[in-house]
Amino acid sequence: MSHSHPLRRCVIGSCFVVATFWGIAAAADFPPVSELKPQAGLPDPLVMLSGQKVQSKEQWENKRRPELKQLFQHYMYGYLPPKPEEVKYEVRLLDEKFLDGKATLSEATISFLKPTLKHKLHVLLVEPKSKTPAPVFIGMNFCGNHALVDHPQVHIPESWIYKSCAGVENDQATEKGRGGQKDVWNVDLIVDRGYALASFYSGDIDPDTKEFTDGIEPAYWKSKTAEPGPDDTAAIAAWAWGYHRVVDFLIAERSKSIDKNRIAAVGHSRNGKTTLLAAAMDERIALAIPHQAGCGGTGPSRTSDTRAESVKRINAAFPHWFCSEFKKFGDHTELLPFDQNCLVALCAPRPVLFTNAEEDLWANPDGQFDVLQAASPVYEFLGVPGLSAKSRPELNQLVKSRLGYFIRPGKHQMTRDDWKVFLDFADQQMPGK
Repeated sequence: MSHSHPLRRCVIGSCFVVATFWGIAAAADFPPVSELKPQAGLPDPLVMLSGQKVQSKEQWENKRRPELKQLFQHYMYGYLPPKPEEVKYEVRLLDEKFLDGKATLSEATISFLKPTLKHKLHVLLVEPKSKTPAPVFIGMNFCGNHALVDHPQVHIPESWIYKSCAGVENDQATEKGRGGQKDVWNVDLIVDRGYALASFYSGDIDPDTKEFTDGIEPAYWKSKTAEPGPDDTAAIAAWAWGYHRVVDFLIAERSKSIDKNRIAAVGHSRNGKTTLLAAAMDERIALAIPHQAGCGGTGPSRTSDTRAESVKRINAAFPHWFCSEFKKFGDHTELLPFDQNCLVALCAPRPVLFTNAEEDLWANPDGQFDVLQAASPVYEFLGVPGLSAKSRPELNQLVKSRLGYFIRPGKHQMTRDDWKVFLDFADQQMPGK
């Protein structure tokens, strides 16, 4: 069945907003790392940096949430860039007969005009044919949009790309990689379940290399130098900014086919770290599923589990992911004025699902369950249930509470069976009207 589709118009849109950084002035009052008070356990999200206990929902919304956002940006991720003052949307591909006519496939290019960025964000969108607006998953991919589907016209990235991706030659994507990650993204399953998928390649925002100047970040560094300052934007914060720009696009250009109240963010591994940060910083994201995200995402920074990745190890291996301030906590995680339970708390009362694999001990599945337990009091404080399970569930048992948890046999990968779990949780926690 064919139907009229807004993309047929090939609309070019622009957005104008006042650009401001979150809480930079307040961050000047944060103490140096050496003067922070040590906390052995996961910090209580409901206790201010001053030690004052949060007493009301208003105090949480107006004081503690903004403080936590500033703390995470200052000491860990660097500051998220503001929303651009002006962008342009251009549709470069439209196929209304995708998946044997069950879906519409399109690809749009977002150009950033003010400030002017050389980077363009390519958004692949697969939508089910539906009479009502569809819920949507936004996911950042590792190998380029062309790897998600078998389609000859989907954009192939020009920037650096991972050697592990199919069809890569000399760090560049080629035609040979088309459809190379079909089994990772499973767009047929997503469409059959009534959901849309919007995806973009991380390298459109910042290639995942140790080079600090090949992404969007330098345009937003407060230091205005060739190297980032102590709390300037780092890669994960920049990628989270990419998620937010896709949300902008869907709301501005796809309002007739996408349900803006049912936008979910999903990502695997380092992209899962990004997913949780993106959701914590943007309430338009209704649900977050950071899959096997581990240290710097869903795993606690405070851990004694030597099988799990640590703050010191992750900063040594990936110095571009976090700001310089975070590196000071490598041997002193007890000085962090937050832990990842506080990042989950920033999502409250929205649902969050942590998904893991039994053999993926590097991602610290047990520690992730502890993180959810330590975030749950904030959900309850706001009047909604948090994590229903009292102990880590058995394998393949999905905890479907507002804070959800799942662990399966296997290793560090995103599979079709994982997507079935994602969709089941979304059905439960993000139902239609």
